[in-house]
Amino acid sequence: MNHLRNAFLAIVAVAATTAVAVEPTEEVRRMAGNYYAYPYPANPLPELTAAPEGYTPYHIEHYGRHGSRWHIGEHVYSRPVETLAKAEAAGKLTPRGQELLAQLRVIAEKAVGRDGELTDIGAEQHRGIAQRMYANFPEVFADGSRVDARSTVVIRCILSMDNELQELKAANPKLNITSDASHADMKYMNRTDKLAKKSAANADSLVRVFYSTHNYMGDFLPKLVTDTAWANDSLNVPQLFGDLFIIAGNAQSHKDQKAPYDIFSDREIKERWEYNNVSWFTDYGNMALTGHNAPFRQKNLLRNMVESADTTIGSTFPSANLRFGHEVVVLPLVTLMELDSFGDEINDLDQVASRWKNYDIFPMACNVQMIFYRPVDPKSDKPVLVKVLLNEKEAALPVKPVSRTSPYVRWSDLRDYYTKKLDAYDLKEQPE
Repeated sequence: MNHLRNAFLAIVAVAATTAVAVEPTEEVRRMAGNYYAYPYPANPLPELTAAPEGYTPYHIEHYGRHGSRWHIGEHVYSRPVETLAKAEAAGKLTPRGQELLAQLRVIAEKAVGRDGELTDIGAEQHRGIAQRMYANFPEVFADGSRVDARSTVVIRCILSMDNELQELKAANPKLNITSDASHADMKYMNRTDKLAKKSAANADSLVRVFYSTHNYMGDFLPKLVTDTAWANDSLNVPQLFGDLFIIAGNAQSHKDQKAPYDIFSDREIKERWEYNNVSWFTDYGNMALTGHNAPFRQKNLLRNMVESADTTIGSTFPSANLRFGHEVVVLPLVTLMELDSFGDEINDLDQVASRWKNYDIFPMACNVQMIFYRPVDPKSDKPVLVKVLLNEKEAALPVKPVSRTSPYVRWSDLRDYYTKKLDAYDLKEQPE
């Protein structure tokens, strides 16, 4: 009977260590943070408020992140293969560990030469955004409208721009489109303010303390190796966890990758996201410890958007200024603009997870669209209005709306608010 019992236990052990990677829930997908794929059109699209009576959209100021991409650094793919191969050579892998290693070897091979490049899904995300932008604001993209697009000099951003412009041109061949990707524009497209960056470093020690209580990794290892004592002695387990976590998170950027989330427990996923979220917040959010300076990393970009918008007010042609870059630009821009509650001051890191969720700001292909409206009657003395979309959803703004439930505000009010905020920051002493 003992041999039957042992055989049964062996079957149970194999079943416990093998699993087919299941499709993650939307909540788990979000916890990939900056690897979260753009949520539309897979999720219901936000409804937009109609233009106020007597108004028409005529201009858009935009900044968007590139679409879904391969990981930056091929080591992200090769390093966990090397680590698990070491366990394989020692005869320490579980059946699930063997399956995962085989999967990672295939992924690593496909990743060769693709460092940080745009994926097919990333291209589709930008085509979809352009289609909806055109459908939502056709007046802005009327015959002869001027569309000026700028990208950082990174290829995934250039290709993201190209995909949107191709879609707009297909929708209306009579658009007047220009595009560029030049180091000359980096001063506002992808530059970090020195004082803001230095101030963010003040929170490093606090983040390390937070990590010490949010770094649970007790469940994934036994699923992959048969001897956890040997693994902790012989492998870099924290590094392996981190690599596998972001590979799982970024699987949603590919059509042919299954996310191996079955190797992680709910606690491991939640705590790693909470730590990552806090790390992003202290770098780009609004807190006293960083002197409230961190969001001003993108002061040049916000000023550029304000000044660009002002030049269009007297123009008879509709227009759009489209910019394509990175999440490290979108995140502080959203905080600096105080969209929704993302500009709120938070000084207790334990509150960040409930009040400031990074995935709501910067999924792949995230974007900020400032939509400007003017009176249909050119003789009207009514003010120019504006609303802002964060990832195509209407966002609350830090000035009084034209009515209690309206997303629209007077452009003069918003322009003055942002200009005074930027001017006050520029008066601070700048480091050498």
